[in-house]
Amino acid sequence: MSDDPHEAESYRVLRSRIDLSGLPPLTRAVTESVLCASADFDYVTDLVCDEAALQDGVRALAARSAVVADAAPVAVSMAGYPVTCKAAEPLAARLARTAGITLPAAGIRLGFGECGPGAIWVVGSAPDALIEILRRVVEPSLVIGFPVGFAGAAAAKDELRASGLPALTNVSEKGGPAVAAAAFTALLRVASGEPLP
Repeated sequence: MSDDPHEAESYRVLRSRIDLSGLPPLTRAVTESVLCASADFDYVTDLVCDEAALQDGVRALAARSAVVADAAPVAVSMAGYPVTCKAAEPLAARLARTAGITLPAAGIRLGFGECGPGAIWVVGSAPDALIEILRRVVEPSLVIGFPVGFAGAAAAKDELRASGLPALTNVSEKGGPAVAAAAFTALLRVASGEPLP
């Protein structure tokens, strides 16, 4: 368990306000982690969790599969596991200019070249990074898709859910680096055998 007293208090307060004990175990772990990171109870009905896909993600993390993040704010929020993030590299900037795509999408393209099939893909920034994952046919262990914003985020998540890929996402425009990292951290804790707060 984390030694962070603020985290423990956050979970205590959360559990005093809502009972999520009826959820399947991994869905509950992810939901509680996202709620503690966001302080937004709307995620209870906004998250789209598939317990089997979450189990695939836990198995992949336990096997030390590659993890690719779409942007630096997402990667730095995911402590305790090696994460590939190519969006800040000079090559990504050149690729973005030449291919007419955004830096997060370029970073995903470069990450695919390095990590390939079986990786876990984490998007908490740009909707087009999620679209790039879908276009690359990445054969993921899991896609954690929480791009944020009014321009294309909800549509990209709709496309992810329709793709049939193992996914953890939400329905609305909400999301962001903290939410994506919180979902990832919940699964990593389970994979590492760390007790949940």
